[in-house]
Amino acid sequence: MSEQITVLLLPGWLGSGPGHWQTRWAQLHGDHLVQQHDWTTPLRGDWICELEAAVLNAAFPVLLGAHSLGCHLAAGWAGISRNAHRVKGALLVAPPDLTREDLPPALQSWQRYALQRVPFPTRLISSTDDPYCRPEATTRMALAWGSRHTEAGALRHINAESGLGDWPRGRDWLLELARA
Repeated sequence: MSEQITVLLLPGWLGSGPGHWQTRWAQLHGDHLVQQHDWTTPLRGDWICELEAAVLNAAFPVLLGAHSLGCHLAAGWAGISRNAHRVKGALLVAPPDLTREDLPPALQSWQRYALQRVPFPTRLISSTDDPYCRPEATTRMALAWGSRHTEAGALRHINAESGLGDWPRGRDWLLELARA
């Protein structure tokens, strides 16, 4: 890729631990993990402000690599930011179904998540056995966000426990968005 890109990684609830593909990408590729003030009680507005600041501080056009609640952050931010044009694309990995009856209390403020088309190319990657999202809910989100949807097989929540290591296939999907 000849054009320089800033990759911003958007972890989900509780952040991404040392074995998570996002943490590994930050170490391996120099991507920027967008930090939040509170990982245990995520306030939607605070998280959106942190993403806005990260996009504004990026030296180059941005690619977003989002996991879990980070997917809802990306979609929600894109619907209200005047800076969404700075984003070339977003990889949305394993978004949880925020309409589930067993949604943890800490995530209740996220129940009214964005279900509008995202103004840049997105690719949603899902697992057939994600404990936090049934396939029909994933399909609903992909359609609403205008995402290309890829079912990656039985990978649970597509996190460190999935044993993906550096997840080169995911990295390829992310970089494809820069060329979209």
